[in-house]
Amino acid sequence: MNTNTTTHNPDGDVIAELISALGTGAVSTEPAVLREKAHDRSFHGAVPPLAVIRPTSTAEVSSAVAICADHGVPVVPRGSGTGLEGGANTSAQSICLDLSAMDQIVEVAVDDMYACVQAGVMKSALNAELAGHSLAFPVGPGVDASVGGMAATSASGTTAVGHGTLKENVTGLTAVLADGSVMSTGSTTKKTSAGYDLTHLLIGSEGTLGVITEITLRLHPVPEATRMGIWSLPSLGAAADLVVASMRSSLHLARVELLDDATVESLTAYSGYTAPVAHTLMVEFEGSAAEVDAQYQQFTGLAHTFAAVEFASSSEPDESALLWQARHDALPAALALIPGSRAIPTDVCVPISRLPECVLATHEDVLASGLTAPIVGHVGDGNFHVAVLLDPGDDDAEARARNFTARLVDRALAMGGTCTGEHGIGTGKVAALAQEHASSMNAMRAIKSALDPKNIMNPGKVLAHA
Repeated sequence: MNTNTTTHNPDGDVIAELISALGTGAVSTEPAVLREKAHDRSFHGAVPPLAVIRPTSTAEVSSAVAICADHGVPVVPRGSGTGLEGGANTSAQSICLDLSAMDQIVEVAVDDMYACVQAGVMKSALNAELAGHSLAFPVGPGVDASVGGMAATSASGTTAVGHGTLKENVTGLTAVLADGSVMSTGSTTKKTSAGYDLTHLLIGSEGTLGVITEITLRLHPVPEATRMGIWSLPSLGAAADLVVASMRSSLHLARVELLDDATVESLTAYSGYTAPVAHTLMVEFEGSAAEVDAQYQQFTGLAHTFAAVEFASSSEPDESALLWQARHDALPAALALIPGSRAIPTDVCVPISRLPECVLATHEDVLASGLTAPIVGHVGDGNFHVAVLLDPGDDDAEARARNFTARLVDRALAMGGTCTGEHGIGTGKVAALAQEHASSMNAMRAIKSALDPKNIMNPGKVLAHA
């Protein structure tokens, strides 16, 4: 009897095929690399993947996805890993498709004001390239992120009130579908009425329908002048009311951000921020010098009716950037409040008229829950964030935090809002999405099944069941 047996290793088969197709340099199974690429910035759990693939072109992504499809192996696309809801977190039997090496700016059309870039291009790198043309891509989060990742989550940030989200700033893209086929959508024109809007079907789909490999972006002229200001207010309600009044006026805010007193206190300790510890609004106007001056003076008059006090203002770009850095430091500053803590960052968005009510109710809920949870927000579009800190010495903090975030979603939905304005669904808000869009979940599942019948594209994200 022949006692020599061969054990078939399906995991080894897919990795061997990927190496054969892409080369050893593009495929890593090193444990340290697998651990590093297994998770984003979220609280949610992850397990290292089978391998990390680093393609440099759409053709290589197509080959990788086709091989994974043949073996039924899940594909988890990854940009810069800055997500907050587990959208890029991997599982044990998945392949991480790390798009960071796809970092080429394909085209900058100065007169038509668009750029075509590969998915791994960082926002900072794109803006460095655009600076010489007096153009910019101002859309996206405060943290530097890849354009592909921003498109996959329909990211936004402090500039959304003035310039919109990724949805409003992408005119076309290239994507690899679940069978490895390549699809191009949209155009480079300002508008189109041709066919289904597949561009915006994929934007915000978080890699569950396809892998976005190239993106065509609307560019914006660098404004002639800007002016930002930091204003302290006597109460959280007054701050939110001033935002609503500003949005209902003839003011054209480029940015308006809320920092509650807990956030300001954390920044004082974290970075030496010297503003009074008070509920705070940060605003910015842009345009011609005359327009900016008139707008800021109009806002000043309105702010005084809410007993707001100006702490600082600047028309100098470098100085303004330093002042804005306080807003971008909000999450690390919050984490520094409790050494060794972890954060559950969450966000909701409500109609602007309900913003004061929702923010105040959330603040009261934080206090009643005994949690440390600073609040910040892109309040010009009704979107705000809460960073719920988990004290390592508090055994039931996580349970209270999860109950709090569930109430936050319930509150936003009851006010006609949404469970997330920009973080996305990932794994963290799958149930919240089903709660918000119960009547359309079957349609979403049908789209997922049609484009990804084997359920290999970032499975377990966005939809509970394909």
